[in-house]
Amino acid sequence: MFEIRKDITDANTPVYTISTAAHLLGISIPTLRMYEKEGLIIPYKKESNQRRYSQNDLYRVKCIRETINGTKISIQGIKHLLSLIPFWKIKNCSTDERAVCEAFISHDKPCWMYPHKNNLCSEIPCISCEVYTKLSDCKKVKETIKIYL
Repeated sequence: MFEIRKDITDANTPVYTISTAAHLLGISIPTLRMYEKEGLIIPYKKESNQRRYSQNDLYRVKCIRETINGTKISIQGIKHLLSLIPFWKIKNCSTDERAVCEAFISHDKPCWMYPHKNNLCSEIPCISCEVYTKLSDCKKVKETIKIYL
């Protein structure tokens, strides 16, 4: 599949162009764009709107591909599973914050796919949020759900 770059000290540093990421993953550029459109990945975008992918983005896509191909779970199914991540516990959201949080109320897509206005999550871009960055590995998603529930 892809080789881990030894010179990258932070796995969340966006270094790969979309064509390089697609090549390393053995998938097409439109497939990467589809995963972005579906909210499964959040690539970094430069001012020129050019996408950059990190090692963790590649791990996330690898996990998505293995889930789709290995367990036959659809993209919608993956989005539903990601919506179950207890982000409110990870972020220590208050009861009042949860009451007005669309991501907490709904269960059809991950929290990073919702608009965050005037709440705790509006303070940091989703691409930098620990809920998104720490869960690039499928196993971590399951472990996180177990820990917090």
